[in-house]
Order: sequence, then C-alpha cells, then structure tokens
Amino acid sequence: MKRSVINQLIGDSIEFFNQMNFKLPPWAFFEPNDWLHRIPECKEIFNNMLGWDLTDFGSGDFHKQGLILFTIRNGNNKIDKKPYAEKAMIVEELQETPMHFHWSKMEDIINRGGGNLVIELFNSNAKEEFSDRPVEVKIDGMLKKIKPGGKVILTPGESICLEQGVYHRFYGEPNRGKVLVGEVSAVNDDTSDNRFYHQVGRFPEILEDEVPLHLLASDYKKYLNL
Repeated sequence: MKRSVINQLIGDSIEFFNQMNFKLPPWAFFEPNDWLHRIPECKEIFNNMLGWDLTDFGSGDFHKQGLILFTIRNGNNKIDKKPYAEKAMIVEELQETPMHFHWSKMEDIINRGGGNLVIELFNSNAKEEFSDRPVEVKIDGMLKKIKPGGKVILTPGESICLEQGVYHRFYGEPNRGKVLVGEVSAVNDDTSDNRFYHQVGRFPEILEDEVPLHLLASDYKKYLNL
C-alpha cells in the first residue's frame, strides 16, 4: 500500500471517530518526531503494539477487503501482567475481514455505533476446517444457536462473545454506513494468534511515497530505531 493512501485513511478515520464522539488517547495524534524524546516512557506502547494498525489482507483493495483499527490497550504475556486488550475498529459497508479464528484469544465484538455489523460464523473441527455443528454464542449475555455459516447482525449497542476456535468473518451491512466496532479481549497477538481459513497477508508492504502522518504500530521499530 502507498503511504499516501495510509495517511488519507488515518485522516478519514480520525474524522469518523470525532463524528462518533469516540476519543483516542493524546499520543494517537503524535507525528513521527514527537515520539523521539518520549521513547523511554512509551515502552508499553511499542512492546505491546498499541496504536494505529491497517491492513488490506494482501488483497490490493482495502475498501473491499481490509480493516483499519486503533489498539487502545494490550498486554504482553512475555513481559507484563495485563491480561486484556481493547481495540476500536472502523468497518465500511461490505468491507470484509476474512474468515478466521484465534487459538488463544477470547473476544467480545461490539457495535459501538453507526451502521450494522454482519458476522458469519462456523465452528472449527480438529483439522481446523469448518464444522457442521451449530455455533453457540452469547449475544449480550443471551445464548443463541446459529447454523453453520449463519449470520448475526449486530445493531448499535449489541455485542457478541467469540470463543477460541470459532471462525468468523465480518463486514458492514449495505446502505447503513460505516460501523464503529469495539473489541474487548484477552491479550492480542496478531503475529501468531490468527488462523485464517484462506491464507492472507496481515501487515502490508508499504511504498513510501510520502512521509507518515502518524506511525502505524508496525512502523515503530523502523522509524524509531527500537
């Protein structure tokens, strides 16, 4: 992806967060040089991959298959005690996050506002293939049974709890607008805890056609010489 496109997407996301009255921490708006004299005090941000994150899952078409998110808080099982994580995500109409599950992470996906979020579900079997068993999930604490490949539509304020091994893909419902999505979970590790049903790319290769507006979490090592 071009850095100019990433900069534009982050700028658009900040505008949407503002429209939704969702406040990010002050360091969300740091420019690259702002980090340089704060490195010692920001180790948790760097070590736990907090901040801006963006991917097109290797599709080359972000608006068809992609996701932009901001990791607000996260633990790191190797170096600290925090056992939880929180993300804010923006999902466009029909913008797909591909089918995947997590081996370790249990998570709640929350529609914080905007449009409706469509989630398709399968259980996995011992071979990590789709199971023909119905999926039992809790939606805001209420137990629901979903047929394999069935859909759950979360309207603003609704949430779903996804246990380990439950395949899920999600996208914004057409003609409803962008969705502000929250995620509250166990510690998040995108380098080793995503099992995509079809292999995809997680972190994009970036063509540096202009300087970063704000650093992605995957930029920290490169730009700050960590």
